[in-house]
Amino acid sequence: MKLGLLILLALLVDPGKIGQVNSLKSQAKEAYLKGDYKTAISKYRTLVDSLGVAEDEVKLNLAHAYFEARDTANTAMSYQPLTQSQNPKIRSVAHQQLGVLSNRANKYEEALASFKQALKADPSNEDARYNYEMVKKKLEEQKKKEEEQKKNDPNQKEENKDKKDQNKDQQDQKDKQDQKDQQDKKDQQNKDQQDKQKQDEQQKQEEQQSDEKKEQDKKETPQSVKDKLKEMEMSEEKAQMILEAMKNQEIQYLQQNKRKATKPKDRSKPDW
Repeated sequence: MKLGLLILLALLVDPGKIGQVNSLKSQAKEAYLKGDYKTAISKYRTLVDSLGVAEDEVKLNLAHAYFEARDTANTAMSYQPLTQSQNPKIRSVAHQQLGVLSNRANKYEEALASFKQALKADPSNEDARYNYEMVKKKLEEQKKKEEEQKKNDPNQKEENKDKKDQNKDQQDQKDKQDQKDQQDKKDQQNKDQQDKQKQDEQQKQEEQQSDEKKEQDKKETPQSVKDKLKEMEMSEEKAQMILEAMKNQEIQYLQQNKRKATKPKDRSKPDW
């Protein structure tokens, strides 16, 4: 059965196409080794675009040819799909080469990430390991240098001092405003308390004056009575004495009538 399948595949494949593909592969490789990257690119493009060769090895060689020709845009576009290859070694090389491109562009963080992915795909990739350590060291030195420049840069120090002073002034201004607001609030509370106290005292004074007036009205002799006494040439003191005497006589009269009313009637005497 296996032999029959192989015979069927041989019948389906055009022997002439196989020969053409193999010939172009050889020509592209020869041009690449000679440094004729333009010819190598042309041959590999014919294999991929015209003859429909989908081998990752051919696509990787095309990406290498773009890389050597320093065609950065096509290099990245050619390596990127190969990072998803089923072949871990090809996947590792694609990540490695993308890391080299990032390193050339001084994108050290991206380069470090690409080299890390290359080692993850193929731990035996020594070129990726070397590049990873090199970029890692370069990145650490760059960060250290930037920190030293910040420390030693007088303009940076002055800027930091100005910023610090500005923050302090803003904080002082805020503290002053808070103190002012608190004092205003306290003054308003004191004013409200004084106004209330003053209002209470005024109300109390008015009530006291009203009570005194009522009491005085009770004590004072009406003007009409005063005028009558004046006509009679009698003083208020004397009139008051007469009233008191009349009041006492009235009380005695009432008490006598009360005793008479309680005395038993003599039935032996006629009613008249």
